[in-house]
Amino acid sequence: MIEAEMFGYRSILTEAPRPASVRNNPRAPWLAVGVVCFGAFMGQLDASIVTLTFRPMEREFAAPLAAVQWVSLAYLLMLVALLTPAGRLADAVGRKLIYGYGFVIFTLGSAACGLAPSLSILVTCRLMQALGAAMLQANSVALVTTSVPPGRMRLALSIQAAAQSVGLGLGPTLGGLLTDTVGWRAVYLINVPVGCLAVVAGRYLLPRTRQLSRTDSFDWIGAVLLAIGTTAALVGLSIVGGLPLPGWTAAVMSGAAVLAAAAFAARQQRARFPLIPADLLRSRRLWLGLLGACCGYLALFGPLVLVPQLLAGHASALRTGAILSALPAGFGVAALSSEAIFPKGTTNRVRGCAGAALCAAALVMLTLMATNLVGIAVLLALAGVGLGIFVPANNAVIMRSGQAKSAAILGGLVNMARGIGTTFGIALVTLALHLAGPGHADGAPAFGVLAAAAGCAALIAVAIRPLGGGRGAGGALARDARTEHAGAFG
Repeated sequence: MIEAEMFGYRSILTEAPRPASVRNNPRAPWLAVGVVCFGAFMGQLDASIVTLTFRPMEREFAAPLAAVQWVSLAYLLMLVALLTPAGRLADAVGRKLIYGYGFVIFTLGSAACGLAPSLSILVTCRLMQALGAAMLQANSVALVTTSVPPGRMRLALSIQAAAQSVGLGLGPTLGGLLTDTVGWRAVYLINVPVGCLAVVAGRYLLPRTRQLSRTDSFDWIGAVLLAIGTTAALVGLSIVGGLPLPGWTAAVMSGAAVLAAAAFAARQQRARFPLIPADLLRSRRLWLGLLGACCGYLALFGPLVLVPQLLAGHASALRTGAILSALPAGFGVAALSSEAIFPKGTTNRVRGCAGAALCAAALVMLTLMATNLVGIAVLLALAGVGLGIFVPANNAVIMRSGQAKSAAILGGLVNMARGIGTTFGIALVTLALHLAGPGHADGAPAFGVLAAAAGCAALIAVAIRPLGGGRGAGGALARDARTEHAGAFG
């Protein structure tokens, strides 16, 4: 009886091996990438679809917009705060394990959101959904990079980025269709069948973790300090972006974020098992890559807020949505085709610089386009192409900055940088429009801010020195991926 109970306990905390027919299949790495693309697609779909439900929720719950906004804000705060702790936990106990349970929690949270009887319960359920999303996103990049051969890492990351762009581009259209025909609850309930399919696929197609970063304890103090710092920073940025709170709270939140960041850094130096290992804290390459990711996603999400404001009164909602879709469409096409566009052997440094520079040039030209609808669509597509080249190359740089046993932490940091960059993009665009006033309806100052961010990303790509020889951290990750490709592990 006791042995049976112990076996059941171990079975739910142990990664299940893939069937031999899957493990020995030459397409096994790409089957794993396909499963990860489920999470990438759902995450971006959820991010871009939910805002379309605000008006129906205001009517159903008889709540003001300021209250309904917490449906998105609470999710973002919880997600960003938990990404790094979820990555640390996954590196310790198994990435496949945490990823699978992440899908379970995200799917249950989605079902609960779709059935929520009140706004307060809906916000609570969104926190549950964000917990699952953090477990997914902290592991997605790590699973991709450790599942494919070393020479195909950038292509695999490009496929994942393309899945994100499809979710981002499809979100407004699908959200509008579901909200108008079925109702806003369908926006959440649509995740349930997709999540159930992904849970089953993940069990049979994802590889087990080969290198674990075992610890005797978890750095709870570091996790709390990181959560306080990221939450304070994001709330402060959201206040700048229009969150209806007193202006002085932005200064308070900024101060709290700085103090928490300093305390977190000091804690990581003293902790026996830090949340972020010491070799990562000292990596100039890693922190430059994360800064580049922040700038890249700032440039990606900024136009999604800016363009609808500029086209209000000049184009219908349907036409505006079609114009906006040019950005993620360009992103996805470039992410999938960049391997064929660039000569073999082109470094991530060159790719990243070229992509970010193209995005910056397109955004600069947008400052001159005013409300020319065709011109805006073409230039948004070009900006998307640039970012579709930059983001996978920059992510590859980040993932080669640490050892394979820390892959999930690195993946969590990538997605944390993305969340912060997204919030920066929304806040800075809103602030630029506010400061420009009604006399600058062409959005030139805001596009200038976005172009500057893309230009910074290009400079950061140049500043990152190449990692040579396959030695050190990058080589460890490459060797780990090569072993998996050989089919030696389940």
